[in-house]
Amino acid sequence: MRFFNTEGPVRSEDHYRLPPLQRWDLDEILMLIAQKKYFLLHAPRQTGKTTCLLALMEHLNREGRYRAVYANLEGAQAYRERVDPAMATIVTDIAAAAGVWLGDAAPALHAAEVLAVTPPGSALGVFLTQWCQRSSKPLVLLLDEVDALIGDTLISLLRQLRAGYPQRPGAFPQTVILCGVRDLRDYRIHSTAEASIITGGSAFNIKAKSLRLGDFTAAEVGTLLLEHTAETGQVFTPDALARVWELTQGQPWLVNALAYRACFEMPEGRDRSRPITTDLIDHAKEQMISERVTHLDQLADKLCEGRVRRVIEPMLAGTSTGEVSEDDRQYLVDLGLLRRDGTGGLVVANPIYREVLPRALAGGPQDTLPRIAPTWLNADGSLNPERLLDAFLVFWRRHGEPLLRSAPYHEIAPHLVLMAFLHRVINGGGILEREYAIGMGRMDLCLRYGAVTLGMELKVWRDGASDPLTEGLGQLDAYLAGLGIVTGWLVIFDRRSGQPPIRERTGAQTETSPGGRRIQVVRA
Repeated sequence: MRFFNTEGPVRSEDHYRLPPLQRWDLDEILMLIAQKKYFLLHAPRQTGKTTCLLALMEHLNREGRYRAVYANLEGAQAYRERVDPAMATIVTDIAAAAGVWLGDAAPALHAAEVLAVTPPGSALGVFLTQWCQRSSKPLVLLLDEVDALIGDTLISLLRQLRAGYPQRPGAFPQTVILCGVRDLRDYRIHSTAEASIITGGSAFNIKAKSLRLGDFTAAEVGTLLLEHTAETGQVFTPDALARVWELTQGQPWLVNALAYRACFEMPEGRDRSRPITTDLIDHAKEQMISERVTHLDQLADKLCEGRVRRVIEPMLAGTSTGEVSEDDRQYLVDLGLLRRDGTGGLVVANPIYREVLPRALAGGPQDTLPRIAPTWLNADGSLNPERLLDAFLVFWRRHGEPLLRSAPYHEIAPHLVLMAFLHRVINGGGILEREYAIGMGRMDLCLRYGAVTLGMELKVWRDGASDPLTEGLGQLDAYLAGLGIVTGWLVIFDRRSGQPPIRERTGAQTETSPGGRRIQVVRA
């Protein structure tokens, strides 16, 4: 029985899959190899890089013009900047990979001989030179997880490859493909003892090209999901197929994870006589986010990095990222956190990531929330928006000040505390959706709880700015119109200096929007 894969390379006998070599321009790859080029393949984690490299290796070896070997260099990461043991590990791992993929034990024996008489710091170049001299065919080397290496270890690897480059193909690999998450320009190699950059892409200036493995297209998402239908007879409704694409925007791990959970973990989905519906897909998405599955947990962990914060914080706040460096912005694109939309602007890569980022950031305030009685519920368990507003005002007056200090991103601390409060509300069975965009000066929230849909707009009043009430009412009008509802909240967080304490300035009043909607304006 085949299934949707979420761990490691795809195997055709075990997993539903798209043909790996169709995910990139194979003719371009083969041309670069024929021209003896060295180049990079990069893409975010869990997008299929290793699967594509293995498929390329198999294709080249089957074609017969080259000897191709895939090797993962992650084992050397443990040695950090201890160059000798790290480079010895790289040499032995490449040699062992030749035994696995080519059935050739000679490279392993030869590697031991080289390491016995050669300083490990230069052993890779010697080993590759002598191996290629003894080989009957040009060698193509596919090195994975290269950017897991740091500092002097990475410098040593890149410079030994550069030093041997003029000897190809008779005495050095015809082609070397370096694969990792980041593009070469981001090989900003730091010493563990110093914060400063000690070298960059110049250590590998023989690179001919950087290729990026993209996400699935909408058509490819449909093709992959229908592999399950062909195998089991279980159908996805058209709306469910569209929903998977909408939530993931083709991110390969997310596509597989949603489908696996819906088809193989949920009891309703395991019944092959029942179709996979939009409700099942949405339920799978909520489970993945709430459980902080490994992929999403690794994503959330990146939020602690300074260069990530410098981009994400203004995005969540709705302010401009104009002062953020291009390197930092591109770094988040390479990580897969962000993508460029049709106009070239930056947006969060997909709706699931858009949920994960603020939810992860609100985790600190949420963990420190006091126990709150659900006074916002009616006797029948339905949500009462008026009681919810009263409960929030009481909560904010009592706990807003100290909780703001627990938020990891200062600029959006009020947003995170409010979201932490709302997550307590939806624990009873609701959903909280978020929308935000650079330069719009706001964050929009939609709380859905049973039959109730509540739209909110969050704005911050800062020093030197005018009261955002008028602008906020107009913006909220458009948001509520899109939701198809006639009431909502406009929450204005007053962050100007010299204001009275939160407990004294927090309150609410009813206003009418330009479109005639009844708006609760909360000033906090």
